[in-house]
Amino acid sequence: MSEEELKDLDKEVKRLKRIAGEWAAQMHDLVEERLPAAYQEIPGLAQSTFDACRAWAEANSRLTTMQKG
Repeated sequence: MSEEELKDLDKEVKRLKRIAGEWAAQMHDLVEERLPAAYQEIPGLAQSTFDACRAWAEANSRLTTMQKG
């Protein structure tokens, strides 16, 4: 992997981490401000948060592997 590709992947990892953090913040807001009345929002919000965290974890794993190799 070229240096440019490694930089692009690092940038992507940072972007995905920010997105995952934004979803986590929405989960926090739901818990702190809208439960129990908004309990029906839990499944969709949880799935979106999970998906964002998984996307970050996969990209971060690729980055870590590339940095070692």
